[in-house]
Amino acid sequence: MGGFVMTHLEEYLNKEQVNFRRIIHSRAYTAQKTAAYAHISGKEIAKTVMIKVDGRLCMAVIPASTNLDINALKKATGAKDVRLANELEFKNQFTDCEVGAMPPFGNLYNMDVFVASELTKDPFIAFNACNHSELIQLSYKDYQRLVKPIVLDIAYHPALHN
Repeated sequence: MGGFVMTHLEEYLNKEQVNFRRIIHSRAYTAQKTAAYAHISGKEIAKTVMIKVDGRLCMAVIPASTNLDINALKKATGAKDVRLANELEFKNQFTDCEVGAMPPFGNLYNMDVFVASELTKDPFIAFNACNHSELIQLSYKDYQRLVKPIVLDIAYHPALHN
C-alpha cells in the first residue's frame, strides 16, 4: 500500500472540503516511531486504539506519547465492560486499511469515538492514512466537526504512571 492512491478517508475529506496535508514517512508500526519518522511531536500524533465497550466495537483516540486508561474510560462512559479489542474482532471492519493503521474516523465505520482531552489542546492532529507509511494532518477543529467524538480524560503518560 502507500503511494498516491486516494483512500476512502481522503475522498471523504475532499467531499467535506477539509484542508489536510499528507505526510509520507518511513514505514513504522508504532505511533512513537511514526512521530519520529514524520518529525511530528508524539503529542500531535493520534493513535487509534480499538476497544469493546459493553460488547460494541469503538475507537479510543489518544496521543502517541500516552497509553489508554481503560478504567477511566469505563468510569466516564458508565459501561459495565471495557476492554481492548483483539485484531480478529476488528480487522474486517477496515477493508480499506492495513491492519493497525485505521484512521480515527469512527463515523466512517459506524463506531463511537472517544478522544483523549489532551488531543483537543493542539491546533492540529495527525494520524495514519490507512497504511503504515503515510499520515494525514488536519486541524483539530475540522476533526471535531466531522467526527463529533466524545472527549474524555482517558490517557496517561506511562513514565508518570509508575
